[in-house]
Amino acid sequence: MTLSNLVLGRRPEGRTALSARWIVAHENGRHRLLTDGEIVIEGQEVVYVGPRFPGEVARRIELGDMLVSPGFVDLDALSDIDTTVLTIDYGPGWATGRVWPRSYVERGPYEMYTPEQLVFQKRFAFAQLLLSGVTSALPIASLFYREWAETVAEFEGAADAAGDLGLRVWLGPAYRSGGMVCEAPGVLEPVFDEARGLKGLEDAIAFAGRVAGRHEGLVQGMLAPDRVETSTLALLQRTMAASAEMDLPVRLHMAQGKMERQTVARLHGTTAPQWMARHGLLNERLIAPHAVQAEPEDLDLYAKHGVTIAHCPLVYARGGEYLNSFRRCRDLGIRIGMGTDTTPPDMVLNMAVALMTGRIAASEAGLSTAEVFDAATLGGADALGRPDIGRLQPGSKADIAIFDLSDPRFAPTVDPVQTLIFGATGRVTRAIFVDGRLSMRDGEVAGIDIKAARRQAQAQFDGLVAKYPERSWGHPSVETMFPPTYPRWKAD
Repeated sequence: MTLSNLVLGRRPEGRTALSARWIVAHENGRHRLLTDGEIVIEGQEVVYVGPRFPGEVARRIELGDMLVSPGFVDLDALSDIDTTVLTIDYGPGWATGRVWPRSYVERGPYEMYTPEQLVFQKRFAFAQLLLSGVTSALPIASLFYREWAETVAEFEGAADAAGDLGLRVWLGPAYRSGGMVCEAPGVLEPVFDEARGLKGLEDAIAFAGRVAGRHEGLVQGMLAPDRVETSTLALLQRTMAASAEMDLPVRLHMAQGKMERQTVARLHGTTAPQWMARHGLLNERLIAPHAVQAEPEDLDLYAKHGVTIAHCPLVYARGGEYLNSFRRCRDLGIRIGMGTDTTPPDMVLNMAVALMTGRIAASEAGLSTAEVFDAATLGGADALGRPDIGRLQPGSKADIAIFDLSDPRFAPTVDPVQTLIFGATGRVTRAIFVDGRLSMRDGEVAGIDIKAARRQAQAQFDGLVAKYPERSWGHPSVETMFPPTYPRWKAD
């Protein structure tokens, strides 16, 4: 039998054996490469990994030259129509719509998408994650185009989207007690409304309590204060207290950029991690993207308090920045998980960039392929306290990514994991199982017409970009802010 014999969007009945040339299995606490082996799934779980299964199975799928892997755990997965692509080749954020100008604040910020568009975006983003090998995700979206923060209503829709498509998610609407305002060219000031932030937090806490366990356990809650520089001490103290009471992960962006460093230094006289530590707010439930601006003292604090770094190397490498360094953080004992944080959400490409930038940043000490693969699987799973995902062993969830390495351009193959990372992208993902369900196969995702969705997403993105002038300092034209790579063709 082949994968085409299975019903997309369904769990196969009875035991299903997947036979493949290569399997990244898990044994004695670490990944092991199994050659010419089988993995058997039944219901939601893996029941066997090893040589050919001696017992009875309902069906055996012969995969040939494919790599069967644990699905990736994405700790910082975009859930909107990506606007970070507008920061790569263009001017500073204050000049290109990434920071509200005073004129926009005075006219009154408003939602630039309808509620229906916001729900669609999450469905489309979840499908993109499945197409690239991600089986577990902590979604994130930009607040620059929002009236203030995310809403519970759109995350109710997000929970249903995850259930419909078959993606494991940790959900929570982002909230904040402040925002940055551009007062003059290059002059950015934080403006706070703590009461509004605390109301958003209470809504997020209530949502997390309601959503836990939905869709057969695919949906869980998290708390997502937006950014450290837009959070007050009271907001973060209440967040961490609720996290402890409900055993919820918290994701908070810090040590991620120069604007943050400057703002936090002005507000608190130190770096964000040191300010957090001063108030007892660092702990093992905290997931902190991106650490590219972390000082040695900050990293020491991460190690001491069990903070996880969500490493998103691609989005930073595009701008010439990188974590300094992956090797150093691991030597300190810091747990590192991976995130994609941009479009396309390609974890394979992120692993390749992590490997290259990591070796550049720490040239005297080698960074191994295994370490970045571990980060994309085990690191994220362990950060979430889930020893049943990010690995393939009896008793683990059947969250499986299947990569097609049969293309002659991948020959010869010395090691399939190296081949995947060095010679491919997530576009070679052939199929995805989540919780035993076949969620994606051959570019099709259960529950969505991905080609039609792409057209809809492009139309939404174009509509948003058209509104950028009114929320940018000086209100320049779209063409001025985002000129084409080459001058446009002018006929004689």
